[in-house]
Amino acid sequence: MKTRIYILYLVLSTFVLGLVSCEPRALTEDDVFVTNNNLESFYDELIQENINYATDEFPGFKIYELNEFLDAFMTEAGSYASDTTPYRERSYDATHDLYLYSVDTIPTDTFGIYIRGRISTDDYSGNFYKSMVIQRIVDGKQQNLRISVDLGSSGGMYQLGQEILIRCNGLAVGRYANQPQLCIPSYNNNIFAMNASQKVGWCPGRIQGSVFRKATRMIGTPDPSKLQYDEVTLEDIYKELGLDASKPVPTADAEGMDKVRKADGRLVIIHGVHFTGEFDNNGTLAICDTLHPDSSSNANVFAPTTNNIGYPQSRVIEGGSCKMMCSCSEYAKFAYFYIPGADRHGVSDCENWSGTVTGILGWYLDKASDMASNKLDGFEWSVTPRGIPGIGIPDIRMWKEVEPEVYEEWEPMEFNPNDYR
Repeated sequence: MKTRIYILYLVLSTFVLGLVSCEPRALTEDDVFVTNNNLESFYDELIQENINYATDEFPGFKIYELNEFLDAFMTEAGSYASDTTPYRERSYDATHDLYLYSVDTIPTDTFGIYIRGRISTDDYSGNFYKSMVIQRIVDGKQQNLRISVDLGSSGGMYQLGQEILIRCNGLAVGRYANQPQLCIPSYNNNIFAMNASQKVGWCPGRIQGSVFRKATRMIGTPDPSKLQYDEVTLEDIYKELGLDASKPVPTADAEGMDKVRKADGRLVIIHGVHFTGEFDNNGTLAICDTLHPDSSSNANVFAPTTNNIGYPQSRVIEGGSCKMMCSCSEYAKFAYFYIPGADRHGVSDCENWSGTVTGILGWYLDKASDMASNKLDGFEWSVTPRGIPGIGIPDIRMWKEVEPEVYEEWEPMEFNPNDYR
């Protein structure tokens, strides 16, 4: 009996050891990240991958600076302007020969085309849904580019401060509402959309998640401390671009558009601002109301309903004599939180709360006829926060003086539907 037991133990232990030996090896850091220590050998790998396209100018591949990448591959008209089904109608300003929407395909049968940058956004709060921005510092200044990618909760893999290297061959670069981005061509055939006749056509679309993961390598591990924040006032932003601070409208020409397109995606901390309690009501500013944000798109929260149209909601911030829109998605986790100083009674206290708004700078215009007819009002500029205190990154910090030299910090307060029963 004992002999049989010993034999059984021997067989089972051998079987278990066999199972252990067949288990997959655990991933190491080197499997996931390219470290700065082995970059040289990694570049040698890139050369070998692209050896068939090596030339005297390129050793098989080139890593472009972000603005250089836009200059090299993003044209004004893109690849689809003369297609049998061209861009959406509202994208083209024939008066100035400018396109707000464009798509340029990036060739595959050539040397490796790469861009490199550090992720400056986070999608936890929902304000950068299936999108991210990368930043690269060149001669001490920011260069930035949006990336449209079909990944839910992309921040779990591509975290704030993570540097990435992207192979762009076979992808596309284009503009959505004049904002440059790495993308793929996408055809919108939604004939039931609002103003559908103006919107059917080609535009930038999201890169499939599996395609993006295959094209992307991580450099090192996430390090948010290496991101550069430009600390500015609203006046600083406009004056640096040579714009009238009271009405910051760029010139409707190639030079003017190049300036705003390359300012897009900039990571800024805007000092000395407060919310005014206003919104942009089709070209004029109006006071936000106190209605339920499920029914009123003008409610005094960050982003009440758009009735699922999906355009970014904006609330006005002011610093000195300058104004700008603070942009938020109605699907963000903090969409139904009151803007600083607002509550169910109104927005009269907003001007007493001032501080900083941090986020991604943008110039958003989706209707070319406004540019063609000189209807621009300066409220195309916006800053998009990545979160608020308690929800994601605390990009809005404001204080109110409650006694001389005594300040109370703003604590976000969510809209309460019970107040309307």
